[in-house]
Amino acid sequence: MQGIDLTRSKQKTTKKPMPSMAEQVHIAAEHIRNIYANDIDSGLILGSGLGDIPDYFKVIETIPYHDIPYFPHSTAPSHSGKLLIAELGGSIVAVFQGRFHLYEGWHVTQIVLGVYTLKALGASELLVTNAAGALNPEFKPGEVMLIEDHLNFTGQSPLIGQTEELGPRFPDMSRAYEPALLDHMRDCAGTLGQSLQSGIYAGVTGPALETSAERRFYRMAGADAIGMSTVPEVIAAKHCGLNVLGMSAITNMAVGDASQQVDSIEEVLNNAAIASQAMFPLLREFLQSR
Repeated sequence: MQGIDLTRSKQKTTKKPMPSMAEQVHIAAEHIRNIYANDIDSGLILGSGLGDIPDYFKVIETIPYHDIPYFPHSTAPSHSGKLLIAELGGSIVAVFQGRFHLYEGWHVTQIVLGVYTLKALGASELLVTNAAGALNPEFKPGEVMLIEDHLNFTGQSPLIGQTEELGPRFPDMSRAYEPALLDHMRDCAGTLGQSLQSGIYAGVTGPALETSAERRFYRMAGADAIGMSTVPEVIAAKHCGLNVLGMSAITNMAVGDASQQVDSIEEVLNNAAIASQAMFPLLREFLQSR
C-alpha cells in the first residue's frame, strides 16, 4: 500500500486583507462615478416607511446597493436597497432608498459607508430622515419632528479604530445638526404653513422596542423621540465635514405610562407614510429655495 507523502509541502491560501475604510470609500465612489460622473450636491437617507419618493424627484440613475462594492444590503422592512441619483430644484441629490441598522447585524462602519461615499462624490450636506416613537406626550403620530440634537444610547461609534484618513480623530459634535439648516427648514415650514415639531432624538440599537421603564428613562434624559438609526450616520457626516439636517416621522406614542399601547411594525409604517405627506413637501421647499 502506497504511503502518504507527509513531506510534500501544503499549499497555503492567503486571505486578501480587507481594504481600509478610506479605500472602500474610494472604490465605491469610483463605481458610482462610472455611472454618474457629475458631483452630488446633497445626500438624502430615507427612513422606515419613507422609501417612496414623490414624482417631483426626477430620477436620473438607479443603482442597487448590491452592485456597489462593499455596500451592505438592506434587510429591514420597507427599505428597498437602492441608490437613486435624482434632480430636484436644480440640485443633484443622492437618495438612499433604505438604510442599514445595527440590529440587522451590520458593523457600525458598514452602516456609514454611504455617508463617506457621499463626501467623496462632492456632497456638502446630508439630509437624514427616520421613523421614531414619541417620548414627548405633546407629539402625535403622523407629525414631523425637526431633530435639534441627539443622544447616543447605542454604545457604538463609527469612529472607533479609524485613523485620520477620512476626518479628524476627535470631531466636534456640539452642533451635530447645522443651525443654519435648522433655521432654513423652519422658514420652509412657515412658507408652506405646515406645523413642525422640534426636539431631541435618542438613538438605540433595537430591534426590540423599549420597555415602558426605558421609555420613561429616555424622556427623563431629555429625549423627545426615539429610534434605531441616524446617530451613526450623523457622527460620520460630521466627521467628514458634511452639514446635517435631520427629521423624524413620528410613528407611535412611546411615553411608557399607564396608557401605553402595544406597538406594531404595521402601525409604525402606516404612520410614517402619513408623516411623509408633510415631510416631502418640506424637503422639496428646502432644496428648491436655496
